Amino acid sequence: MAYQSPVSPGRSWYEDTVGERPTYPALDSSATSDVVIVGGGFTGLSAAVHLAKAGVDVVLVEAHRFGDGASGRNGGQLGTGQRAGAEELERELGFEGAKALFELGEEAKAHLLEFASANGIDIDYRPGQLNVTHKPRELPAFREHAEAMATRFGYPHIAYMDAAETAERIGSTHYVGGVRDTGTGHIHPLKLLVGTARVAAAAGARLHENTRAIGIGRSAGRVVVATERATITADRCLIAVNAHGGALEPVTAAHVMPIGSFIGATVPLPADSPVLPGGEAVADSRFVVRYFRRAPTGELLFGGREIYAATSPHDIQVHIRRQIAETWPALADVEMTHGWGGYVGITMPRKPFVREVMPGVISAGGYSGHGVMLSNFVGRLYAETISGNRDRLRLLQELRIPPFPGGRWLRQPLLFFALNWYALRDRI
Repeated sequence: MAYQSPVSPGRSWYEDTVGERPTYPALDSSATSDVVIVGGGFTGLSAAVHLAKAGVDVVLVEAHRFGDGASGRNGGQLGTGQRAGAEELERELGFEGAKALFELGEEAKAHLLEFASANGIDIDYRPGQLNVTHKPRELPAFREHAEAMATRFGYPHIAYMDAAETAERIGSTHYVGGVRDTGTGHIHPLKLLVGTARVAAAAGARLHENTRAIGIGRSAGRVVVATERATITADRCLIAVNAHGGALEPVTAAHVMPIGSFIGATVPLPADSPVLPGGEAVADSRFVVRYFRRAPTGELLFGGREIYAATSPHDIQVHIRRQIAETWPALADVEMTHGWGGYVGITMPRKPFVREVMPGVISAGGYSGHGVMLSNFVGRLYAETISGNRDRLRLLQELRIPPFPGGRWLRQPLLFFALNWYALRDRI
């Protein structure tokens, strides 16, 4: 029987196309290390790689299998800069602060591609991303964004698209304009995750799947992580659970909220299909974002977040097919082969949450849909802090990230109502 993630609905197209997916043993006896990492997604595994290569003794524990969370099930789009736009960051932080964060994001993008190439990880990279809108009133902001990126932030790869060019590149008149970014692209995220785990293990990191952390504390000046069957005692700890922290650590739980994101995959479309003929990925301007791309083998992978009650692959496919038909009416009856979901960690201002939550313990997450490149790089930056260079991670640690309102019991219902309100506004 094919493996099914116990924390995310549906079996993904990525799982059926990743090839070999090694397993790692559970931790059955207590251990000591220099650093313990809780969470085997992009952040945790990247940190493990760079720590182990620097000679640091590192133990990593993951509650389920590597890739069961968002790192292995997401839309695969890299994006550019930060999740928050450079202009938005400038209004809050000033030009120099915004430029520093934008450049950090661009370094994250370059790092991901260089890491994959240097370690022989085939991530199915394809260049190009379109950011589009279905609302004519938003078009001036897209035009201004393209100009600002080129003239003020030194990024010449974004160009404005009018309605005609947008329709040609998407193969649909559903959107009225946007921008084309030739300096970014999209990948097969599970291939990157599986490859990163292999590199970490080869470098000497001790990796353990099916090992749930149930508590984090301190004893005799060291960090102690308790699991269901053992404990790990270390000098430092990285919490890298993102949307799957639950009650493990209360500060992170107050600042990072899980929301469901769902994707469907179609059968391969014909080679002469008008759908995305240039191979770019697409993300639209809805608050409840729709994002889609063609795989190298022709499948359309289409994601959205308006499905709050879906729990089965069939339900996911029904809802996703409906959204596909809104963009391409000719695909109303397209055959769907996969429907799956996962949980994205978001913060109130859609900026990463990186904070020391207790002495010797740093938590990182809340990438808010921009985690494919940022989370990998944050893992590297965390490793840098262990060797003494704390300056670059500090850029993220100093961001103002307020907690979600409502406390532990009310914040999820409040978010539910907020997302439905924004989903309604998206239709207007």
